[in-house]
Amino acid sequence: MGLEAGESHGAHQEDIAKCLEGLLKEGHNFNPVISSKKEDCRSKTSTEDLTYCLVYVIAADKVSMMEKSVIQKMRYIRQKASDLEIPQAIIMTKVDEICPLVRKDLRKIYTSKKIKEKMQQCSNSVGVPMSHIFPVKNYHEEIDTNDDMDVLILRALTQIVQIADDLLKRRKYDLEKGKTASYSVEKS
Repeated sequence: MGLEAGESHGAHQEDIAKCLEGLLKEGHNFNPVISSKKEDCRSKTSTEDLTYCLVYVIAADKVSMMEKSVIQKMRYIRQKASDLEIPQAIIMTKVDEICPLVRKDLRKIYTSKKIKEKMQQCSNSVGVPMSHIFPVKNYHEEIDTNDDMDVLILRALTQIVQIADDLLKRRKYDLEKGKTASYSVEKS
């Protein structure tokens, strides 16, 4: 379940905020009408429960059409993630649908002005820096794999893992040095 316009549609933003802190128990069922109950939450979290990178998946052809209420929910979640020092990234999908140049030759993805404009719109709307926005083309009509598509997807995933790994190392260092951070972790 993703974010949707309106208060009683899509995942509840408070539940996503609790996920970022590692407070929701495994197997939690998201309810768009009611935020999680106390029995759905952990009282303490461990390092394994914490989030190390928040990734938004946004379709390039929908960026300019996102409703204000969805953007407000995303900004709320982004602020919670920022308060917890969680890095954020965007996987921008369907780039071939907004740029004929890229549709013909996927290797032109980083030279396309239309793609760059959509990346900038994403950055402005959500607040994620351009360097953390990764444009990719979806597999939807292809029968065989495509190396150019795979490279973009793998590059995005590699960057996201590196971003998350940086936070993991920083938190581990903080714990070893006995520093108190903005996240609550039970030392094991």
